[in-house]
Amino acid sequence: MDWTPYIAGAGIGVLSWLAFLLSDRPIGCSTAYARTSGMIEHAVRGKAVLDRAYYKQFAPKVDWEWMLVLGVVIGAGATALLTGAFALVWVPPAFEAAFGPSVPLRLAVALAGGVLMGIGSRWAGGCTSGHGISGTLQLALSSWVAVFVFFASGILFAFLLYGVAP
Repeated sequence: MDWTPYIAGAGIGVLSWLAFLLSDRPIGCSTAYARTSGMIEHAVRGKAVLDRAYYKQFAPKVDWEWMLVLGVVIGAGATALLTGAFALVWVPPAFEAAFGPSVPLRLAVALAGGVLMGIGSRWAGGCTSGHGISGTLQLALSSWVAVFVFFASGILFAFLLYGVAP
């Protein structure tokens, strides 16, 4: 039996406790992506970005949530390397079986999905980690509803996308 998901789940639980204890803030990642877009815009346009109302509330800077996202990427990479599961795959087998081996199509779909997830997380007031971990931990009804919608829509869309009957 592979205990990795259980260890990861317990680790996320402890991390949630520590986040509340040390920062009085819940775990969430979507703001880090918004801050990153602000940092990119700041690099291109200069200080004009700081006049935007959104970036007055969420300054485009590296903060602990941004470092959390970086840690997730580094941790996932390290885990893949240590377990021997690391592989560069431009088109996953399930995607290729449904839509063919086109790398540009896969990149376009990934970009569109990322943009939609970003819009959705800002619209919902949080991402899957914010609602799914921190919100449910706090027993927030809105987070429980959001998590139900995440799973239900993900399952439904996967059935539709890959032509599998539910």
